[in-house]
Amino acid sequence: MQETYVFERAEKRVPISVAVRLSGYERSPNVEMTFTENVSSRGARVFSKRRWRPDAKVQVVSLPGNFQARSRVAYCQPMEEGYAIGVEFLEPQGQWVVPLAASPERTING
Repeated sequence: MQETYVFERAEKRVPISVAVRLSGYERSPNVEMTFTENVSSRGARVFSKRRWRPDAKVQVVSLPGNFQARSRVAYCQPMEEGYAIGVEFLEPQGQWVVPLAASPERTING
């Protein structure tokens, strides 16, 4: 009998599009303005025009709110137009500000 393992995230991600600025740390001084697909206090899925190497360091800064984090690229998945990258926040600071239609604001702590 073969065992099947199902891994669940420790924390659910909020499916929301938030404008962010990505900047590479070491050899990639490029800055890219883009959007998230989902966020949590531990990480996010972000769209990018360029390919990122797993374990690359990236700075993620939310354009609304005061969230920023030195982060690690967990994966880079090719999409039809560009890439989806999973980032793990290593040193989060501030809060995500996520506007919701039903309420004035909702925050997700970093």
